[in-house]
Amino acid sequence: MALLLTALNLITWPVGQGVSLPVESASPVTILKVNSLESLQPTDQLTLSGHRGTPSLVEGGGTFLGVEEKTSLQWHISRWLAARDSSNLNPRELLFSRAAIFTVEEINKNPNLLNGVTLGYRIYNGCWGDSPMRASIEAVTSGGSCSKRVKALIGHSSSGVSKDINLIVGPLDIPLISHLSTCACLSDRRLYPTFFRTVPSDKFQISALVQLMKHFGWQWVGIIHSVEVYASDGAAEFIKQGKAEDICVEYVISFDMYDTKIEHKVTEKLKASTSSVVLLYMSLFYMRELFKLIDGNKLPRKQWIGSEAWISKLDLASLGSKNILHGAMGFALPQSIIPGLLEFILSLKLSDEPESVMIKAFWGDFFDCSFSPSNTTKLCTGDEDLRTISSAYTNTALRSVRNVYTAVYSIAHALHALMQCENGLNPTTGKHCVNKTDIQPKQILEHMKLVDFTILNGYKVSFDENGDSVAQYDLLNWQYKENNSVNVITIGHYDNSLPEGQRFRFTPNTTIVWALNSTEPPKSVCRDACPAGSRKATNKRAPVCCFDCFECPEGGISNETDSSDCFLCAVEFWPNEKKDKCIPKPTEFLSFTEIMGNVLTAFCCFGVFLSILIFIIFLVHRETPIVRANNSELSFLLLLSLKLCFLCSLTFIGRPSDWSCMLRHTAFGITFVLCISCILGKTIVVLMAFKATQPSSNAMKWFGPTQQRFSVLAFTLIQVLICILWLTINPPFPNRNVQSFKDKIVLECALGSPIGFWAVLGYIGLLAMLCFILAFLARKLPDSFNEAKFITFSMVIFCAVWIAFIPAYVSSPGKATVAVEIFAILASTFGLLLCIFVPKCYIIIFKPEKNSKKHMKSKMQSKGI
Repeated sequence: MALLLTALNLITWPVGQGVSLPVESASPVTILKVNSLESLQPTDQLTLSGHRGTPSLVEGGGTFLGVEEKTSLQWHISRWLAARDSSNLNPRELLFSRAAIFTVEEINKNPNLLNGVTLGYRIYNGCWGDSPMRASIEAVTSGGSCSKRVKALIGHSSSGVSKDINLIVGPLDIPLISHLSTCACLSDRRLYPTFFRTVPSDKFQISALVQLMKHFGWQWVGIIHSVEVYASDGAAEFIKQGKAEDICVEYVISFDMYDTKIEHKVTEKLKASTSSVVLLYMSLFYMRELFKLIDGNKLPRKQWIGSEAWISKLDLASLGSKNILHGAMGFALPQSIIPGLLEFILSLKLSDEPESVMIKAFWGDFFDCSFSPSNTTKLCTGDEDLRTISSAYTNTALRSVRNVYTAVYSIAHALHALMQCENGLNPTTGKHCVNKTDIQPKQILEHMKLVDFTILNGYKVSFDENGDSVAQYDLLNWQYKENNSVNVITIGHYDNSLPEGQRFRFTPNTTIVWALNSTEPPKSVCRDACPAGSRKATNKRAPVCCFDCFECPEGGISNETDSSDCFLCAVEFWPNEKKDKCIPKPTEFLSFTEIMGNVLTAFCCFGVFLSILIFIIFLVHRETPIVRANNSELSFLLLLSLKLCFLCSLTFIGRPSDWSCMLRHTAFGITFVLCISCILGKTIVVLMAFKATQPSSNAMKWFGPTQQRFSVLAFTLIQVLICILWLTINPPFPNRNVQSFKDKIVLECALGSPIGFWAVLGYIGLLAMLCFILAFLARKLPDSFNEAKFITFSMVIFCAVWIAFIPAYVSSPGKATVAVEIFAILASTFGLLLCIFVPKCYIIIFKPEKNSKKHMKSKMQSKGI
């Protein structure tokens, strides 16, 4: 009983990966691999037969029945092959077939794998029509008894054909391992439960492309894809994944080589586009057709990103496509050199297969010769050396060859694990050991899911729950030299098995060539990133990448580009000019160093100076009648209090502190009450003095100097008591006012208790109104005794100033409040000083003749008093 490891050889029309074209079935041949021809006509079938080795049964010693193979291939091709176009032959597929044979022989020679069991194999060749379906049906039904039927299949290169084949073999639990079917749709375990692949799914390639775009900040790209499953599905997946990473697609062009206006469409679209990056997602065949139909020199210079299907194919450089390929980038399968494969490939001799028409067809194509006399080509001798030619067949460095190698090995490792037995149990699954004479495909399928081995200098092979292998790519960069030669350089790597954030990396010390020979990566965005200090807002009428930028509102910042929102600064912070960070708000208070502070300080000092000057003048002329009139003692006390009023205004200037806040209001209240009390005393003296001149009047007896002093003290003590209560209950305190201004902090003295503040002002106002009324009543008394009219004028000014002060104080913001208060103090103090004392100083200095008792008596007589 033979165990047959079977693969399917499917021939594809040159439309690249992803297209399902049914082909005629072929009879089985004992060989393993996919794809021998690229193009055959569908009118006749290709029949392949081979001389199989005789199965030998090996029993005992832990061995298992295998097929001992040393196959002599005999290729029989029907009548149409004689008229075939040799340009349609695909040497790459012959390389794949020979690589599979090499791998089987290598495994059979390995004493550590399969314990001496020899693998058998068949190759099925299909081209056009329903050949793949017929071949797959024959593969699973041939072999006589069930035990002789195939246990696993390898193929197909086309994703579409692999889908169809798996629909047949899937219900039979036969594993299908593809080396080149990349469609992400095949990862759907519901539809394709037995499908595996050693080539990465396009989903991973798309993920790598999206990460590449994201790395360079390319958020605005165009897509050109061919009209095939591989390309259309890949483009759709890129749009889907790109959207999740804020990568927008400006346009999508479907390249149809039968469209007579395709060159005009592509050229005009690229010229009108604003994106600098174009994803060219199509198979190698369509790429060649693209370069044939479109003159690359007519296209605007763009940064081209290629798909894995063509980015590593150097032969594209011969199609005059430098304008597109120079600086192009893309991901390709990793390149691995398989030891011994090149020698095996080159060892093929025509004499090894003298009856094979297929080998003759390839031979004539390789050496441009013919086996029949011809006037146009030389005659083939059969002794030609494959080392002298350059062909896809001799290119063992072809990146996808490794996938064939690992596909065969994955089945071998699954079989090896399946046949292990320790104490009656399989060490991998824990189930009972299998009957080596009755291995079922389902058992191989179970172990295929558990495959995990390493070959080729550390390349790890395993399959995830979807049958996908580890996705690894090289990032390639096309670099043209001055002599128009081209190098495709590996500049980075992508490994999906690594943790997120470590999968994509660049190769150190490599130079990247960009389109337009730029030294920097091109910029491709629909809208420049919103700078710090602004926020990004979605424009509902445009793609998400074509957003709008709005400056952060007042008080808000954004400290990174493309911020979706602005953030308010803390209460004591404010945005800088660029609105990209919060800085401490500047503090503001009425300072001695600023202009307003200087002006107010100057007026204060001038008031003090004037008060001292008048005090000196009065002191020098203290014996004169004008000074002695109306109680000179009160005049001197009034001058002292006015000087203190001027000085107390200085406490309102400077940085507020605990002591200055308490001092400024209490000193102001007490000194002003002292001042008004003195004026009130003088006004009462005037009235009492006038009453005293009348017969039988003893008014002055009741308001003499002692009573005058007591009244001033009493009125002042009441204000002192109010201030003590204020300071005790809720005193003024320094406050950081953040409400008055948004962009600065005002250092001010909070009132503490507003009742205390207005009580102090109210008491001053009460005394001022009383003083005003009394002075108004005494305004028409004889001039010699009367300073009441001057007191009246001063009280009018005083009351006017403080009445105007109230609304100004309430409405003034920040340090202007303090300035208003100081202005009110200075204005009212100057009003008192000038109205009461300046007229007397004028007489003392400039009219001394009027400062005599004689003059005063004469004036009184002229008034008839």
